[in-house]
Amino acid sequence: MLALRLEAELERRIVALARRQGRNKSALVREALIRYMEDQEDIMLAEAALHNLGDGKTLSHEEARRALGLAD
Repeated sequence: MLALRLEAELERRIVALARRQGRNKSALVREALIRYMEDQEDIMLAEAALHNLGDGKTLSHEEARRALGLAD
């Protein structure tokens, strides 16, 4: 369980959106956090890929297919 303090305006917005969507506040905030974390993880993966690209660490299309178990 996680408890946090929110500014009154942010809590008001959460309550209003939850009501409009017919959901409770916890479900709304949980989904928002999950989406945020997934976005941040995607950004980190993209940054790592860019770093590897800059280091010349790349795979050909066929090498990538083999690495993913997709080769014929």
